[in-house]
Amino acid sequence: MGVILGYVATLGVYFFIYNIFAFGLNIQFGYTGILDFTVITFMAIGGYMAGVASLGPEQPGSDIYYVLGLSLPWPVALVIGAAAAGAAGYVLGLIALRRLRSDYLAIVTLAAGSIVYGVIGNANGLFDGFEGLVGVPQPLNGVLKLSPNSYTLFFLGLAGVIMAICWFVAERIYRSPLGRAMRAIREDLDVAEAYGKRTFRVRMTAMVIGCVFVGIGGVLTIWFVTALAPAGWGTSETFVVWAALIVGGRGNNLGAVVGSFLVAVLFNEATRFLPAIPGHPSLISEIRNMCIGGLVILTLWFRPQGAVAERKARFFEIPLRPGALDEAAKSVPAMATSGS
Repeated sequence: MGVILGYVATLGVYFFIYNIFAFGLNIQFGYTGILDFTVITFMAIGGYMAGVASLGPEQPGSDIYYVLGLSLPWPVALVIGAAAAGAAGYVLGLIALRRLRSDYLAIVTLAAGSIVYGVIGNANGLFDGFEGLVGVPQPLNGVLKLSPNSYTLFFLGLAGVIMAICWFVAERIYRSPLGRAMRAIREDLDVAEAYGKRTFRVRMTAMVIGCVFVGIGGVLTIWFVTALAPAGWGTSETFVVWAALIVGGRGNNLGAVVGSFLVAVLFNEATRFLPAIPGHPSLISEIRNMCIGGLVILTLWFRPQGAVAERKARFFEIPLRPGALDEAAKSVPAMATSGS
């Protein structure tokens, strides 16, 4: 019973983490139309920075090399990881958002992700290269002294609270004037500029906020796994986040939640625990990727708006009092005469 409970709690943690990833991408792509094809890179930046902020100083002879090692409390490490991801998104936005749109923007983000992957993997002194960080302290684990299953339940609650806060912030942004400006830019950037919207500033805001969300998800990831290496944030992980948003429905956060459950948890994470087929050790992972790809294709073909479609804003006619149109018609000649 304890094994099953721990398994379900583990899937719940990944569900909450992928929700945060999907919220961040939804702010960028669903709200504003920014094609961020390296979204998982900001997860890695947030996770790595929180990791080196939580870890103690580098120990000689341990063969694990990293910068900082500040031994900071976990709330401070969370802020550092989120801020680092947001700062990286700001730098990328300065390069990509001012002059590039659509396909060219997507190519630049993909290239930037490849550069970051290569730098972190080959610079052993940053985050121990391709070996990655290990032994990252978990929040309150040493204080609570819980069993592994009990701590997983505690972490599930912590991730759920952080996810709920991210949901609240994403919903507030969607319903705010900033959110309406984002959606206007998504629908037609040129028209939004013609109406006086500062499109670069709005797109940059969406880019940074989305990266902060993804960075928070990265912090939770490295805390839960207690390790992070480049093999865990490759292009396939970005594809999973995109697939979750496309299947669930972009432009609304409920769709992001539905997509995270269907793609990230049901197909991507739950299938990792299936037994390997004798003689074909990698067959399960390949079938998993084929299932996710097929689900995305079917969604785009039969229901491109996703499982939960975005609710468009509706404008209702305001009833006029009787005789208002007649009074307005009579006032037109009078206004013309006074103008002449």
